[in-house]
Amino acid sequence: MSNFDQVIEECKQKLEYIANDNSVPRNIRRSANDILETLSKKDEPLFLRTSSSISILEDISNDPNIPVHTRTLIWDVASQLETIPVDE
Repeated sequence: MSNFDQVIEECKQKLEYIANDNSVPRNIRRSANDILETLSKKDEPLFLRTSSSISILEDISNDPNIPVHTRTLIWDVASQLETIPVDE
């Protein structure tokens, strides 16, 4: 498993936590599931999956109804995904 695969797996674990947390608004949980699907698409290039995921994360992090602990997790996931280079 490459270092980037490990980063993706860590991000997916955090997103699964968000998706299954009932204290998180439904639209945020749905977005977390969408990102999980995007990151799991092995037929798409890694940079495309990560940039698409980061875009969704940025959108949902601005939601005023998001709990503080969830926003922190979302920022953490986005930061991790940003470590993956575009040319991979």
